[in-house]
Amino acid sequence: MPKAYTPPKVWKNTESGGKFANINRPTSGARETRELPRGEHAFQLYSLATPNGVKASVMLEELLEAGHDAEYDAYTINIGEGDQFTSGFVGINPNSKIPALLDLTGDEEVRVFESGAILLHLAEKFGAFLSSEHRAEMLSWLFWQVGSAPFIGGGFGHFYAYAPEKFEYPIDRYSMETKRLFDVADQRLGETNYLAGDDYTIADIATFPWFAPFVEGTIYNDAKTFLSIDEYENVARWVKEIAARPAVKRGRIVTKAWGEDDEQLLERHSAADFAGKKM
Repeated sequence: MPKAYTPPKVWKNTESGGKFANINRPTSGARETRELPRGEHAFQLYSLATPNGVKASVMLEELLEAGHDAEYDAYTINIGEGDQFTSGFVGINPNSKIPALLDLTGDEEVRVFESGAILLHLAEKFGAFLSSEHRAEMLSWLFWQVGSAPFIGGGFGHFYAYAPEKFEYPIDRYSMETKRLFDVADQRLGETNYLAGDDYTIADIATFPWFAPFVEGTIYNDAKTFLSIDEYENVARWVKEIAARPAVKRGRIVTKAWGEDDEQLLERHSAADFAGKKM
């Protein structure tokens, strides 16, 4: 174990190192005056295809797949370059986190930030991907995911893959919690097809982008092996089924800014933008 840390009486910000250290500060607000681009559609999505960002693009693609009038424009917000701290983005999300949505369907612009809020806003607006018989169950699983994501991302993901040094205590602490969350989902999915019951809902749309990369082995280096993710067979069944949905395939590459060119879609304005893309 490293030498014990004794906190000072008053904390002061210091350069911590690690991935994203250059953009982390203990203050909020815009750092640069720059407006956001806008397209012609009633929904404007500003995002990046991280697990939280994918929730919003998958939801919009699912609405379109189901025949709803949910056409949208999507623009990539490069969080590594600080796009989330521009005046235009902060005006939509004062918390400077992706995704953020502008709903222009009414007489006044409506901003929606926080991925769970975006899912619930769109689901209620279109009356889609809600569980009418098990609403409380659906909301419980939705907020379970929203509340648990920081343990997986900012907890396990940060200390295992992004921190400048690896320390046993935080890695063990958040590995245990990540595995516990997988076990919660695995036991539930051994009882039902989807988290809220027999219906595919926003609870699944929220949870899938976080769990799928672990099952597929595409997140946090070798996290799949390290956490023995293959143990969770019910989660794997659920991930495979959802990943095969056409809307999910499309939504997962919207605002994706890494990988091969045919796996990226930095902007999305119509269904034609997916032509020639690997999904």
